[in-house]
Amino acid sequence: MDYSQFLYMTEELSLLLVILLVFLADLFLCREPKEGEQLEPSAKSPIAWVVLCLFTVHTLVNLLPCLNGSMEVTSAFGGMYQHSAMMTVVKSVLNVGTLVVFLMAGGWLSRPENQVKRGEFYLITLFTLLGMYLMISSGHFLMFFIGLEMASVPMAALVAFDKYRYESAEAGAKFVLLAIFSSGLLLYGISLIYGATGTLYFDLIGAQLSSRSLMSLVGLTFFLSGMGFKISLVPFHLWTADTYQGAPTIVTSYLSVISKGSAAFVLFTVLTKAFGASDLASEWNRALFWIIIASITIANLFAIQQQNLKRFMAFSAISQAGYLVLGVMGGTAQGQTALVYYLLVYMVANLGAFAVINVIEQQSGKIRIDDYDGLYNTNPKLSFLMTLCLFSLAGIPPFAGMFSKFFIFMAAFNAGYQWLVLIALINTVLSLYYYLLIVKAMYIKKNESPIATFRSDNGTRAALVICTIGVVLFGIMGVCYSYIDSLSVL
Repeated sequence: MDYSQFLYMTEELSLLLVILLVFLADLFLCREPKEGEQLEPSAKSPIAWVVLCLFTVHTLVNLLPCLNGSMEVTSAFGGMYQHSAMMTVVKSVLNVGTLVVFLMAGGWLSRPENQVKRGEFYLITLFTLLGMYLMISSGHFLMFFIGLEMASVPMAALVAFDKYRYESAEAGAKFVLLAIFSSGLLLYGISLIYGATGTLYFDLIGAQLSSRSLMSLVGLTFFLSGMGFKISLVPFHLWTADTYQGAPTIVTSYLSVISKGSAAFVLFTVLTKAFGASDLASEWNRALFWIIIASITIANLFAIQQQNLKRFMAFSAISQAGYLVLGVMGGTAQGQTALVYYLLVYMVANLGAFAVINVIEQQSGKIRIDDYDGLYNTNPKLSFLMTLCLFSLAGIPPFAGMFSKFFIFMAAFNAGYQWLVLIALINTVLSLYYYLLIVKAMYIKKNESPIATFRSDNGTRAALVICTIGVVLFGIMGVCYSYIDSLSVL
């Protein structure tokens, strides 16, 4: 075995180095409280600064070759590991999202019950990210499954991070059980695909598959079912609302964007590489057609009925997952680009909304929509930023979410799925209604005892600045691209 091939895994090795340094920093910089000692809340922690600095350097170093245009398509270990510019872009998007989550987590981790677990939170989160890296760069089902489990198992620990809180422990138990079940389905599907083709390499599977083979069809069905659980698509979504509600809000934000986004990109990669060249392509496109319709429609209908904001955002995330997977339809290069852009816009808008939800929960303990009645009167800046993020999620022009939906609709339309785009457009109008329910509560409804005026911590303010700049900047980029594209057509 040529161990020099590990040098192709630059992003993974860089992240492993960050994990090692964070582990050492946690070992030497964080102290356990003495017996009977009660730690005072403090947002200033050396481990937090170490993580933020190291992770920022890691993100910039790995994105630099892609910005310079020097990125080459490479593979290692016989094609089990693959590396391309698009994969680096997706990993960098996940890095930025994780960095925003770390900024948001400062206030929550400063609470006395979480101070001694700061290092654990950062390490577990980084290990899940490492698993996502392996999933994204996999060219072989074995590598893919290893990455999937590396991302899923530590995620259960994050969901149950508030172990003395009943809701968090319950959410962790549900997540573990359903993650095991979905992994079992997915692994069984992979074994059937291997039985039908005799290989686990994505590039070699397509030539061996046949729609006439019952084993191939059942294997594809189980694979889509397992991935449906990971992305929380209907009808595999039942765990989502309970887990999002019970998990710490910081973890919920990470689940809704980083985990979902990586899984959606991997789904595109596997379906196009392993099943796109076979006569099974029409089968998985047909299956995704109905899954997308069900995900967008059912999630929108359930979101209208929610009062708990975390459950509300859970059904919003299910609906957004349907839009994300819309870019998978047809397996085109335009669809892949639209998916990544949609993920980028969804990330900044959704994390911005969660940053507001988290800081209000930490300051007041309130998490219901009717608790936000009259919020504009006491916290106008937070209300404005929340409105900006919600409008982007709804796809209202001229915000970035409008262009992300436009590009992903165009990709599906050009792939021949006009009816699917029409149904998605109708659902966009429906989603606008329930996002406006929160805006109405903040600006129009009156409240005799509104949430008191407060000042956010520095980390949350930094996260909100990044998300706001992202929503505005990507909206401007969408306008410029649309204008240039229209000129090229003329």
